[in-house]
Amino acid sequence: MSRSQRLLNLIDVLRRHRRPVIGTVLAEQTGVSLRTLYRDIQVLRSQGAPIDGEAGIGYVLRPGFLLPPLMFTEDEVEALVLGARWVSRRTDAALGTAARNALAKIESVLPRHLADQIEANNLLVGAAKDSAGDDGVLATIRLAIRNEQKLCMDYRDERGTVTRRTVWPFAIGFFDDVRVVAAWCELRQDYRHFRIERIGSLAPPSIRYPRRRAVLAREWRQRQGMSDG
Repeated sequence: MSRSQRLLNLIDVLRRHRRPVIGTVLAEQTGVSLRTLYRDIQVLRSQGAPIDGEAGIGYVLRPGFLLPPLMFTEDEVEALVLGARWVSRRTDAALGTAARNALAKIESVLPRHLADQIEANNLLVGAAKDSAGDDGVLATIRLAIRNEQKLCMDYRDERGTVTRRTVWPFAIGFFDDVRVVAAWCELRQDYRHFRIERIGSLAPPSIRYPRRRAVLAREWRQRQGMSDG
């Protein structure tokens, strides 16, 4: 592995951690010796990377550090293309358009050999289950999540019973055959999962819910036995 690739790998590993990580863990995750890791951190710092910390305590990359697009590897370009294609075919129309626009912006600043790879990429995404009526609902839910606002909706359960719910949405799960919103339900006073196709009338979000979205998501993950990684 070249030194430039090794340094990029170290930046990528640091990006994945929000809190300081000790040198031995970073060395293991990047596949280098501890001595090489310390040397690489000094090189990155000398080149302007805002890495805080020291040996024995740990290191963390401060938010806001950006690499130019030409630093993408071929695998990373393929991942971006596949992800954008998945979003464009498996989510609502507005998000799909945003994915295509984002990919076009990335393509416009990539070196020619990588930009050509986007056009010639053969990683394909199959058509999703028909969900033509979900676009407006998904867009409304995404807006509510972004603004941390309550949603009032009619929801039909698996037996066909309809109830009026006020929920605090914080996440949407996109699966092969179903789309699900995770939310705190005021009626049940607990976390619940609502299938998008069972949502009936849906009022535009207006009132902020009293807890932060990140707090709800963290508590929900803990109850589901999911890690925060």
